[in-house]
Amino acid sequence: MRTENEGSHVEDHPVIGLRDVRLNLDAGGSTVKILRGVNLRVASGETVAVTGPSGSGKTSLLMVMAGLEAASSGEIHILGRDVTRMDEDALARLRRGRIGIVFQGFHLVPTMTALENVRLPLELAGTSDARRKAGESLERVGLGERLRHYPAQLSGGEQQRVALARAFADAPRIVLADEPTGNLDAATGSEVMRRMFALQHEHGAALVLVTHDAALAGQCKRRLVMRDGRLEPGADGGP
Repeated sequence: MRTENEGSHVEDHPVIGLRDVRLNLDAGGSTVKILRGVNLRVASGETVAVTGPSGSGKTSLLMVMAGLEAASSGEIHILGRDVTRMDEDALARLRRGRIGIVFQGFHLVPTMTALENVRLPLELAGTSDARRKAGESLERVGLGERLRHYPAQLSGGEQQRVALARAFADAPRIVLADEPTGNLDAATGSEVMRRMFALQHEHGAALVLVTHDAALAGQCKRRLVMRDGRLEPGADGGP
């Protein structure tokens, strides 16, 4: 499974499909080209790592996939829906229960407990028995004894595990992870990723992982490199 630029076959109905996606941002009267014609298809259950130097557009690529940043041009299909034609409310509805996002900075609500941080998006998605599902998701990441702790009472690794529990709590079809180990030491990061891949396998979710860690990228089925806003095959050529 490779980018369309590589010319290999990808299933007819990928969960993520990007065609000639471009992102231009205004900066002091000039235009900065962030994404320069990205083509990508990701199959259901596939794991894809995106590596590359800082400033190459990796995080912007994830934000465009998540509908958190509007592309300047091109086509973006998520779970068969053309997101380029959706307004913010429609994009939010699409994400709920279908797309989990894990950020480098955890993005937990500091005034909410671990349980509340996981339960809130479930409730917003209208998920039945949100409290039970949130608790079970925290149990899966080894935080069953920390449900009532606030983020400030948790270590960095525990906070990221709360973020994992939140991302996977409603059995999403897609998980987007932006440098999920970037704020963690090597041992803690390794444990977080062990749990992430276990959850990805359990739910059969497609995972797109942005990382600077070559060893971590190597655990994904496909490895791509972003340079100057374009995707290339990884150094190993991918599977």
